[in-house]
Amino acid sequence: MDRLVVITGLSGSGKTLAANCLEDLGFFCVDNLPVDLIPPFWQLMRRSGSRLGQAAIVVDARESAFLERYPTSLAHLEDHGIPIELIFFECSDDVLKRRFSESRRPHPMSSTGGTLEEAIAAERVALGPLRERAERIVDTSAFTSHELRAFLKRNYGGEEAGGMPQVTVLSFGFKYGAPTEADLLFDVRFLPNPYFDENLRHLDGRNPEVAAYVSSHEKTGQFASRLEEFLTFLVPHYAEEGKTYLTVAIGCTGGKHRSVAMSERIGAFLQGQDIPAVVHHRDVGKE
Repeated sequence: MDRLVVITGLSGSGKTLAANCLEDLGFFCVDNLPVDLIPPFWQLMRRSGSRLGQAAIVVDARESAFLERYPTSLAHLEDHGIPIELIFFECSDDVLKRRFSESRRPHPMSSTGGTLEEAIAAERVALGPLRERAERIVDTSAFTSHELRAFLKRNYGGEEAGGMPQVTVLSFGFKYGAPTEADLLFDVRFLPNPYFDENLRHLDGRNPEVAAYVSSHEKTGQFASRLEEFLTFLVPHYAEEGKTYLTVAIGCTGGKHRSVAMSERIGAFLQGQDIPAVVHHRDVGKE
């Protein structure tokens, strides 16, 4: 265990988004952990060794005992040499009011007859001592969700910071329906179909003979070159926006020949560009 990051701060300031981002970076994250469970949670993580890696917990005003008991729990953790880091998220009143208006969720410190402005002000006062103890204060007023993710990746990503998203190249057959998880979808039904060659019909696009047949046509090379150039341009920009996964779907009629051969080619190209890529063939074997 390298560190225990404690995420706290104003309601609506982006704590949950921060926890999700840290989870994508390999942290074991727990949201709204009761303050009394922080020490045993740490002991559990220690007994797990390096299997779970770094951890992050979100604690805030949603738990009634938080403000009263957290200083004692923090002192307990620090006395036992736990490498704890407190990160405090805050935001301007105007942005917080807009976010609560859009989400239509009640503020955790609102009371009967009280206004949202009063709840925000009360939470600022209550969390003041924690803000003073924080190692890092993050004002998210001007952050988009993408910018917040990029900030956290730079500061907590370690070797993952600035890394490429995991690309899944997925072949499929339109006759079985387009994959709903696709971020990008390409139709290769315009390519010559090995299905009409009796010697190739029983094979799939992973077979060298099928791949050679598909690649032997000029438009196949032209399409592949354009797609490779497009992905080389696009993937780094997705990485800058904090995207961690990207699914590139390539479809033909049955998902056996053309889409499979093209997916294998594109997957190998991406891997050759040091872009983490895996290839899956959804519909091979369904015929």
